[in-house]
Amino acid sequence: MSSGLPAALLACPRCELNLQKYADASFGCGSCGLKFPLLGGLPCLFAEPAATLAEWRQRLQFALEKLAQDAAGMQLELQNPRLRPLTRERLTLLCRAFGDQARRLAELLGPLALQGAQAGYATHLALQTRLPTDQGLTTYYPNIHRDWAWGETENAESLRVIVSALGSDSATGNVVVLGSGAGRLAYDLHQQLATDTTLALDFNPLLALAAARAVTGAGVELWEFPLAPRSIGDHAVLQTLVAPEPVRDGFHLLLGDVLRPPILAESADVVVTPWVVDILPEDFRSFAARVNGLLKPGGRWISFGSLAFSQPEAATRYSLEEVLAIVMDSGFAEPTIQEDELPYMCSPASRHGRRELVVTI
Repeated sequence: MSSGLPAALLACPRCELNLQKYADASFGCGSCGLKFPLLGGLPCLFAEPAATLAEWRQRLQFALEKLAQDAAGMQLELQNPRLRPLTRERLTLLCRAFGDQARRLAELLGPLALQGAQAGYATHLALQTRLPTDQGLTTYYPNIHRDWAWGETENAESLRVIVSALGSDSATGNVVVLGSGAGRLAYDLHQQLATDTTLALDFNPLLALAAARAVTGAGVELWEFPLAPRSIGDHAVLQTLVAPEPVRDGFHLLLGDVLRPPILAESADVVVTPWVVDILPEDFRSFAARVNGLLKPGGRWISFGSLAFSQPEAATRYSLEEVLAIVMDSGFAEPTIQEDELPYMCSPASRHGRRELVVTI
């Protein structure tokens, strides 16, 4: 998908100048002299790409070791001759699923493991580009299944809300989705609206590489481990993750940091931030100003999510009224808001699910 990605929309996350595109479809900065590698065909547009990929590689190793430990734990419990038959059935399913999931994750993230070890962990810390400690490789893993397996109702509702917020003047031109996660909302917007280009940016390679498989129609199979399984067979469910149809031209998945987005200033007609503004480790005021800088004059920003800030300082856990004031202080016209009660993460294999009162600005 990156082969048709225009360099004219991209900026260096270090110096914010235009990037140039190379014959191998990767990108580089003529000012910084930095070349941004491809990961499974996806441009890695981090300020320190080698160091960031090194840490993601370590987090992949941790995830694989955790799955191996879980499988070993199940195997040990299965040695108990006093297990009831149904208990043995459940533990056997989990043991098999944990082991198979490790193989599937290693295959999907093979491009990450094959990257050269260009920077070690000590270098990563010295560069001060360490990934957030609360964002593991699988932190938002259930979202992959919601996006591409069973979440048609939730996905359709989210799309409806965004399209409603855009109004009769549907989005055209260049749409940027910051914090695109597993990519379904960005995909749906691109398929439904008359956009020229959609850039879906996220920093998690598991989510991005799964999305890359899904949107092409090739798909990928991964195990879902529901939080509150409805039955024995629901403790581990092998799901096929695939888009309803292959994505049309002009859709591009990027790896990068929304705090240093590799998007050229004043190049976006619409910026969408789904479920992201309130989990960022910075003051919302800084983020609002950054989004404004990405938009063309007259462009629009759609913020969509729960609006439940989690910053440690009480002063930056803003109310809706404060958010609206900050938006206008950041150079935007007076925003419109709507609130919708939507289903959220209601897996058919789980007894756990909820409804969220989602704010769209």
